[in-house]
Amino acid sequence: MKIKELRDGMRKVDLVAKVLEVSEPREVVSRFSGQVFRVADAIIGDETGTIKMSLWNEQIDRVNVNDTIKIENGYVRSFRGERQLNVGKFGKITVL
Repeated sequence: MKIKELRDGMRKVDLVAKVLEVSEPREVVSRFSGQVFRVADAIIGDETGTIKMSLWNEQIDRVNVNDTIKIENGYVRSFRGERQLNVGKFGKITVL
């Protein structure tokens, strides 16, 4: 699948893309458990376009700018009017 084909609400998304940017990690606190998580925003791209993707906790340390990554079982959701690719707990990111 290619980035330009991604639509809000899509599930079971598998694609390969290059990491173009990774923001500084920030901490967020779960409203439910009070647990603290680290999150960073990454911009990934292929020849058809770019999309923002959230990286959580250990994913932040595994992914670097210019890495080519494979996303398996991701999903697309709009957040604040912007399409984003998410991996969630059932998806997988592999650095190729």
